[in-house]
Amino acid sequence: MGRYSTPFVGLLLLFCLVSSSEAEYLKYKDPKVPLNVRISDLMKRMSLEEKIGQMTQIEREVATPDVIKKYFIGSVLSGGGSVPAPKASAETWQKMVNEMQKAALSTRLAIPMIYGIDAVHGHNNVYNATIFPHNVGLGVTRQVYALLIKKIGDATALEVRATGIPYVFAPCIAVCRDPRWGRCYESYSEDYRIVRTMTEIIPGLQGDIPANSVKGVPFVAGKNKVAACAKHYVGDGGTYKGINENNTLISYNGLLGIHMPAYYNSIIKGVSTVMISYSSWNGVKMHANRKLITDYLKNKLRFRGFVISDWQGIDRITSPPHANYSYSVQAGVSAGIDMIMVPFNYTEFIDELTRQVKNNIIPMSRIDDAVARILRVKFVMGLFENPLPDPSLLNQLGKQEHRELAREAVRKSLVLLKNGKSSKKPLLPLPKKSAKILVAGSHADNLGYQCGGWTIAWQGLSDKNLTSGTTILSAVKQTVDPATEVVFNENPDVNFVKSNKFSYAIVVVGEHNYAETFGDSLNLTIPEPGPSTITNVCGAIRCVVVVISGRPVVIQPYLSKIDALVAAWLPGTEGQGVADVLYGDYEFTGKLARTWFKRVDQLPMNVGDKHYDPLFPFGFGLTTNLTKY
Repeated sequence: MGRYSTPFVGLLLLFCLVSSSEAEYLKYKDPKVPLNVRISDLMKRMSLEEKIGQMTQIEREVATPDVIKKYFIGSVLSGGGSVPAPKASAETWQKMVNEMQKAALSTRLAIPMIYGIDAVHGHNNVYNATIFPHNVGLGVTRQVYALLIKKIGDATALEVRATGIPYVFAPCIAVCRDPRWGRCYESYSEDYRIVRTMTEIIPGLQGDIPANSVKGVPFVAGKNKVAACAKHYVGDGGTYKGINENNTLISYNGLLGIHMPAYYNSIIKGVSTVMISYSSWNGVKMHANRKLITDYLKNKLRFRGFVISDWQGIDRITSPPHANYSYSVQAGVSAGIDMIMVPFNYTEFIDELTRQVKNNIIPMSRIDDAVARILRVKFVMGLFENPLPDPSLLNQLGKQEHRELAREAVRKSLVLLKNGKSSKKPLLPLPKKSAKILVAGSHADNLGYQCGGWTIAWQGLSDKNLTSGTTILSAVKQTVDPATEVVFNENPDVNFVKSNKFSYAIVVVGEHNYAETFGDSLNLTIPEPGPSTITNVCGAIRCVVVVISGRPVVIQPYLSKIDALVAAWLPGTEGQGVADVLYGDYEFTGKLARTWFKRVDQLPMNVGDKHYDPLFPFGFGLTTNLTKY
């Protein structure tokens, strides 16, 4: 045996210790290690500062690499309309996410951040993305087309991943019980059974959960899928008079029976996250409701993903918002919220939460529960193994295959409410070959109106060239016979209509764009010049009126003048789907997933109510028997 000097032995021993330490440090990064072992191994290495960083979600505008590194930020988001540049390409999005992620990975423990975005009807913040119909239209497809909903989730996941983003704040599984609510178009139906069926979008977004999975544990099937978020927990669609962020007055059994069922299904399907509602339940703010968040969602339903606040959600626990931020932090985190969508004043939140933990106001066990849940989602979705965007997915944004899927969704979301002033003389399907036809209305050649709110901008934009897509006017021109003259006049007077000898007219009118509180309405009327256009055109020639809206609107005063009436909701970028059905290439199949009222003073009115007297009842929808034509 050879002899070694004392200094050499010391160096050798130090080398062995360092090597052993490095091997142990990599343990939580090993995907072969059981999930709970990875979580516990990482958490025991984390400081309080690093743990609170994981609980902090900040807006893209303030998420510089230095901020991410200094505060160990766990998540970044794009709010509605928050983009790296106007009309930013997928490459630009990936570059931005890359820079942020590399900053997160450069921290001591290299915990990847998770980037989230609202993708509520396709990747709606992003220019050139496929914009699908809003949920109010998809609910019309019902159980018959659950596979279609799943495919929409799959396509949305690919387009979101094309921009380097792994997390979406969708689906909204609100049960809208009053169309006066400004978020009603984000709801699939007034009936919880339809909303529950539409949770099939979750396995589309995340992948099919394995049969042997433990109930409540989140599941994401790899780097082509995204973590989903069921929102807004719970009762957001039941507020008094449909007032956004207001109070849902309902019994405990009523809450569980109407507003909770879709959450059961979402959890069974492995949903990764749940977002809390701004609203209150019987006077208690949901962001401070420990009974429903911790006791029911986490303990009774055994949800193991993470719970996230809404935008400045804890601030709004008090009235006015942010009036007592110390209380808001304590109430929100103690209620069971794991990640706080701050989104701007991150130092204030971090400092306050740190103070409360150090002073035993919020126990360390609550922090550990939150961080374990956040890490569980990050581990499950493979974010530690594949933290950076995949350039091979860049071509998925706005892919033609996805646009064809959206076009199919448009066709199946249309509801035919009237067809002919007598059943013996239907107007639809329209003839493709005519001498001259009129297309009129403010919404006929406006992609912005067609897509609605939550498109490119938070409130949407009334911009004809909002993004890539096909307006209804363009679709009509592409569908009719080349010999048919198509005349477009947005708001023609009666003389123009009568003097031009049109064979028929297509009038496309509806609501202006809105989102959230800006959409709350006590009258639900179609704004001018919509009613004038209906009167001027339909009073002179045979017409079909296509209503573009996020909910049923007042239509009864004009119904006698209208020959055919179609509810097209907010169809998105693929307006060709509307023309497909108007001209008989496909049949109408949609059935109302919402009650269409006669007068606003009847509201709220939902199927099953004692005094149910609608203009068009829940489940109504005419068909066109195309073999007859």
